[in-house]
Amino acid sequence: MKQFKFFLLAFALFTACNTAVNPDKQPNEGAITVANYFNYPNPPAIKTGGVRMVPIETPKGTFKVWTKQIGNNPTIKVLLLHGGPALTHEYFESFESYFPKSGIEFYYYNQLGSAYSEQPKDTTLWNLPRFVEEVEQVRKALGLTKDNFYLLGQSWGGILAMQYALKYQQNLKGLIISNMMPSFPEYAAYNLLLRNQLRKSLLDTLERYEKAGKYFDPEYQNLVFAEYYTKHICRMPVPDWPEPVLRSFSRLNQQIYVQMQGPSEFVPGGNLAGWDVTKELHAITVPTLSIGAKYDTMDPKAMEKISQTVQKGRYLYCPTGSHLCMWDDQEVYFKGVLQFLYDVDSGKF
Repeated sequence: MKQFKFFLLAFALFTACNTAVNPDKQPNEGAITVANYFNYPNPPAIKTGGVRMVPIETPKGTFKVWTKQIGNNPTIKVLLLHGGPALTHEYFESFESYFPKSGIEFYYYNQLGSAYSEQPKDTTLWNLPRFVEEVEQVRKALGLTKDNFYLLGQSWGGILAMQYALKYQQNLKGLIISNMMPSFPEYAAYNLLLRNQLRKSLLDTLERYEKAGKYFDPEYQNLVFAEYYTKHICRMPVPDWPEPVLRSFSRLNQQIYVQMQGPSEFVPGGNLAGWDVTKELHAITVPTLSIGAKYDTMDPKAMEKISQTVQKGRYLYCPTGSHLCMWDDQEVYFKGVLQFLYDVDSGKF
C-alpha cells in the first residue's frame, strides 16, 4: 500500500511539473507539456534563449531588429508590439507571469530604432507605412501564419496593429488592440480634456515650460510623471513603478518619439498627427479584442466602439486600470486576454 501511495504521489508531481497548466481550466489545459513548450523548432546551432536578430529590408538598406521567443504552441503565437514610439519590449515583462503557465507562445520584439535593435539615423525611416512592412517581414521570419498568428499592439503598438490588420489581416488569426484609440486627433482631444482637470497652478507651470520649449527639463518631466502619469499611465507613485516599466522608459529613443508623436504627451503631433482609421475599421474581419481602462489616456468609450465597429469584436474593460493596465489592473487584463485567445483558438469566438 505504501508503495502504491508513493507511486500516486510521484505520478502527480510528474504531471504537475510537465504540463503547462491553464489555471482557469480552459480548453487546451494539459495539451502542452513543459518539454514541448520549451522545445523551439529549428533552433540555431548556438542556443540563444529564443533571441533572434531578424534582418529587415528598408528603402535605406538592411537593418536588424531584436526578437525573443518564449514558449512553443502550434496554434497560439502572440507577437507583442510595444508603444512609444521607440520604447522597448521590457514593459511587457508582466506577460511572463501569465502566458507561460497557460501554454501561450509569445514574442518580444523591439521595433527598428528601439534600444535592442539597430538604430539608423535616417529620419525618413520613421513613418507608419514602413513600420507596417517591418512587422510583415518579422512575421515571415518567425514563421507566423493565419493558423496561429495573433498580434497584440499596445498604445503606439495599437496604431501599428490596426494599420497592419487593414493591409495584412489575411495573415492573422486574431487581433488585440490594447489602450489605443483609432484616431490620433481624438486621442489628442481626450488628452487635453484630462489635462484640463489638473490643478490650475500646475497647468500654469507646465505652460511656462512648454512655451519655452523645455519639454525635457528635469523639473517639467518630474511634474508630468508625478501629477499626470501616476493618474493615467500607471496608477502607482513613481518610486513604486514596476522596474521593467522604468527600464523601458529609460531607454526611449527621444528622436523617434518626437518625430512621430510630438515633444510631449500634452503636445501630440509629429508624423502621426492626422492619423485616423475610424471609418476603415469595419473592414477588419478577424476576431478582434479591444482593451480600454477607466483611467487611461485613451477614451475607454472609443475603445469599446472599436469592438462594435469591426466585424468580430469583443471589448475588455479594466475598471481600476490606466494606460498600462497590464500592470495596474493585471487580473482583469490577463484573464480577458487569455479568454480571448482560448475562445478564438477553440472556435468559440
